[in-house]
Amino acid sequence: MFYECHMHIFMNGENYRAAAAHYKLGVDEADIREKLAAYAKAGVIYLRDGGDHYGASALAAKLAPEYGITYRTPIFGIHKNGHYGKIVGRGFDTMKEYHQLVKEAGAAGADFIKIMVSGILDFEREGALTESSLDREEIREMIHIAHEEGFAVMAHTNGADAVRAVTEVGVDSIEHGNFMDEDCLLALRDSRTIWVPTFVTIANLIGNGRYDDASLRRLKERQGAIIRKGFQYGVKIAPGSDAGAYRVPHAQGIRDEYRELYELCTSLPHTDEKKEFDRKMEDAAREVEARFRRE
Repeated sequence: MFYECHMHIFMNGENYRAAAAHYKLGVDEADIREKLAAYAKAGVIYLRDGGDHYGASALAAKLAPEYGITYRTPIFGIHKNGHYGKIVGRGFDTMKEYHQLVKEAGAAGADFIKIMVSGILDFEREGALTESSLDREEIREMIHIAHEEGFAVMAHTNGADAVRAVTEVGVDSIEHGNFMDEDCLLALRDSRTIWVPTFVTIANLIGNGRYDDASLRRLKERQGAIIRKGFQYGVKIAPGSDAGAYRVPHAQGIRDEYRELYELCTSLPHTDEKKEFDRKMEDAAREVEARFRRE
């Protein structure tokens, strides 16, 4: 029994541009059903989508109960224009426009709001992000508005400053969370925020040839050390693979993520039993399931 707390149903795990071009022609129900069937066969009972432009996750949420799957979606992610995020959502320039997008997501059936507050890993420049995070006050206001509208907030967040900013405001989950520092982990430990590290978006690239393997191994080791310390500190860490992203196949991605996190978790003292790891994962995932739905 698996929980997949971060995925994108419209992506194909191989080529984002091809997947986007395909869905621009219309939502492909057959493709969605094939992926849901694969998840069901793999024993996945919960999916939390990260949103899309095309209505794919909205349809998947309607179809998922046929496959015995609970499906939650923000409908679309929300990003500030000129910054990372167009890949999965819609943009705004002013907070008034942002507030309107939150309301539109709710009207379309969103279970929660997803916001984009930073760039992504720049695999061409080791240790770097594609861009820095939004202004701290902007982040604070975005989360506040969504909470006031009754939504939990899922935040695409990388970089220590961005992680601290969203945690301080009480964001419900941090997605990815690369390049955290000790202060970030302490803040997470003392908060109600759940961290979904999507570790296989790094690990599964090794050996593919697209990027330098030595650099990827160092990046994996660096992020793995932070995740391991997060387990040690008692940070709430939930399983999510970013399935659909490059080299992260649907249904298989979450199995890979569980395996990678298990190897990190069980290297700690007193956590060497698989049942203890499974309990940690299920507890965090059930908290995601309970929080990321609109009453």
